[in-house]
Amino acid sequence: MHITVPRLLSVIFSIQIISSPSVNAEEARDIVRQSIDHWRGTSSVGEMTMIIHRPDWERSMSMQAWTQGDKKSLVRVTAPQKDRGNGTLMIDNSMWNYSPKVNRVIKVPSSMMGQSWMGSDFSNKDVSRADDIVDQYTHTLIETIEKDGHKVHVIESIPLEEAAVVWGKEVLRIRDDHVLIKQSYFDQEGELVKELESLKIGEMGGRVVALQQRMSKVDEPDDWTEMQVKSMNFDVELDDNLFTLANLRNPRN
Repeated sequence: MHITVPRLLSVIFSIQIISSPSVNAEEARDIVRQSIDHWRGTSSVGEMTMIIHRPDWERSMSMQAWTQGDKKSLVRVTAPQKDRGNGTLMIDNSMWNYSPKVNRVIKVPSSMMGQSWMGSDFSNKDVSRADDIVDQYTHTLIETIEKDGHKVHVIESIPLEEAAVVWGKEVLRIRDDHVLIKQSYFDQEGELVKELESLKIGEMGGRVVALQQRMSKVDEPDDWTEMQVKSMNFDVELDDNLFTLANLRNPRN
């Protein structure tokens, strides 16, 4: 069968229209997945300080955190004394908080995942660092720009219709070394609500990570919460009993 040049160009153009979006989406999804895996590793142990800032006051908490794979996390407050022992355990899509003052482990219902975590500007969902965004969103690589000697991938992530999420969309800026430098959260009307920004990036635990991140709200710019990483080790061997309700209530480490 004879195909003219115009016809051939038309076929090629049609193939590009059909295939390019799926290729773009797969590439964007891989970038998001690699960023999450880079932060967590196969496992991790870290120490950090959380600073909650308001125009008329500021307080900080020291914490220890452990992760195993992308389904298990444990965070425990070590200081100040009045908050010491407060903890959060995450397994798959379930989350529990423990308060030594009342000696109770409380499961966080899915309807409360968007609520504040320990009075901060991070939500329960933010702290869980769940990888739901990988599979429950459609990702589009909008552009790639140059910044500070790195390529930065700008990715628009829109939740699937059936996804049980709060946001109308999220926009992520991820460097070519997998470090997330900014994550913007938009409501269902497309209005920007809050942003997570990496203020300091450096090497720790043998890899380059965000050492200082700030979560702030657009309508309350003077209210913000920072997470400052003090130490971090990746791909360490952890006891499975670490990620249990019994250990959340009565720490053995």
